[in-house]
Amino acid sequence: MIFDLKGEPTMSPIVGMLFSAVKENNRRLQFITSGMSQEEVDYQGPQQNDNSTAQLIRHLTYVDLNWLYRIKGETLPISLMEKYGPMIDDNDKLPLVKGKSRNTLMTDYEMVMKKLEETCTQLTDADLDRVVLFGHENEKQATIRWGLWHIADHSRYHQAHINQLRKWYNEHSVNR
Repeated sequence: MIFDLKGEPTMSPIVGMLFSAVKENNRRLQFITSGMSQEEVDYQGPQQNDNSTAQLIRHLTYVDLNWLYRIKGETLPISLMEKYGPMIDDNDKLPLVKGKSRNTLMTDYEMVMKKLEETCTQLTDADLDRVVLFGHENEKQATIRWGLWHIADHSRYHQAHINQLRKWYNEHSVNR
């Protein structure tokens, strides 16, 4: 198998290359979470104080949904904010997500990825220079190019957390 970051055929060259990184990381997330039981999806580490896989997938969904709407130049609808948010809870932590199956969480995330793909087919490489606001208070600025890279990078970052949770879960489930 040969891995490459070839652009998507329905996208302009640089947009397609960036989206292919997003797509590859999404495939990787699907792979590393496959076969998880509900107990493992909800597992919060040996001390029960880490973010669970459920929390991390929901977080990725919400962050990427926000980026999708920024890229589109639209405001995130309140209905989607309420369904997938908030970004952080009152204690500045990821909101607790418990009892949601891996398949439900991944289906929600796939919906965001599909809409992002549709949006990227409408972008030109010149659109990547457009600046958008982001952050908890929209205090930061970034190009759409950086936003697409961030979606891919952010996913990989949290995949490392999920891999660690899986390792801990397997080590501790032997001792149960």
